[in-house]
Amino acid sequence: MRRIWATLKIAARALRRNKLRTLLTMLGMIIGVGAVIAMVGIGNGAKSQIEAQIASMGQNVILVWSGSFTRGGVHSGWGGAGTLSMDDAESIQREIPGVTLISPEVRSPAQIAAGNQNWSTQIIGEGPEYFQIRQWPVVSGAPFTDQDVRSANKVAVIGKTIADQLFPGEDAIGQVLRIRNVPFMVVGQLLPKGLSVQGNDQDDLLIIPYTSAMKRVQHVTMLRSINVQTAKPSLLNPVQQQITELLRQRHRITPGKDDDFTVRNQQEIADMATEQSKTMTYLLAAIAFVSLVVGGIGIMNIMLVSVTERTREIGIRMAIGARGNDILLQFLTEAVTLSIIGGIVGIGAGIGASKIIEAWKHWPVMTPALWIVAAFFVSAAVGIFFGFYPARKASRLDPIDALRYE
Repeated sequence: MRRIWATLKIAARALRRNKLRTLLTMLGMIIGVGAVIAMVGIGNGAKSQIEAQIASMGQNVILVWSGSFTRGGVHSGWGGAGTLSMDDAESIQREIPGVTLISPEVRSPAQIAAGNQNWSTQIIGEGPEYFQIRQWPVVSGAPFTDQDVRSANKVAVIGKTIADQLFPGEDAIGQVLRIRNVPFMVVGQLLPKGLSVQGNDQDDLLIIPYTSAMKRVQHVTMLRSINVQTAKPSLLNPVQQQITELLRQRHRITPGKDDDFTVRNQQEIADMATEQSKTMTYLLAAIAFVSLVVGGIGIMNIMLVSVTERTREIGIRMAIGARGNDILLQFLTEAVTLSIIGGIVGIGAGIGASKIIEAWKHWPVMTPALWIVAAFFVSAAVGIFFGFYPARKASRLDPIDALRYE
């Protein structure tokens, strides 16, 4: 223990001898570790926000879109073609056990107006079950009903952004707005949700009965999509498979032909979204780890210079009894001390940078404790790896040649 303490004191004295050089050497480690901590924090924060947004879709949800990824060799994407009908939606609810709720959906952008105010927004036609499927409560007024759907009534539920734009400072409930010159009465206002991960305003929408959207606004007969809810999570995969089989049968799609629809369950959507987030996090962390390697190379470079400068000192120490292992330990301790101190400061800098970004850009930041611990040990490992060669070189100096060195 006394030997280790003496080695630490010698290492500290050697590092204090060239304060500026020591600081500049540690800077590479500080930047590398700080970048890793900040990037991982931002990446994990984005991942948690994506998961929260997927969860806001509701519980046990399956989404059926018209159009397919590769229909006829053409990449059309979700909702790329009108291939779903009301009969499809009714058949899903009637024939597939485990389905508890469905909401047929049509949507389109449109200009809306009220008084002398106007606004461009997203018009969504849904069934009354939509609010239950999405677990999106109406905080003012009430949602529309089955009777409103059957009668294609001109009623609407709006988001907070619509209320603020068209009815500033007023109660929106009972007010009349126009969608493509068709008057609709506001019967409910949704609970505000704020911005999505992509930066889209989730409260900038207007929901009307899907029959009203099809007959009075869009004049279409086909659906864009169907929202389906199952009784429990374990039914997601089997119900998804049964929906696919049912729609292929109803659309007369022969074996080997591509579907003209797309079915995805909530877990698949979450996995796709979080996988992209994970890839970006790992990419950012890999780039930041390059800074660690550069910092390690800086440590090796400075330690090699230090060995050259202190060749005579090494010779004197060997002449009075120091062994090669003692010299190796001394220089290795200096390298590890540089990297550990740089790592600790870098961890603080990374957490600080994350908090600044979180406050400035309002991005969620989450830095797992595991990554902080990993960054500390990686910085120590970098010191050992890049410090070993200079230390080994110092320990193998010939004492006589070292004493003669000027």
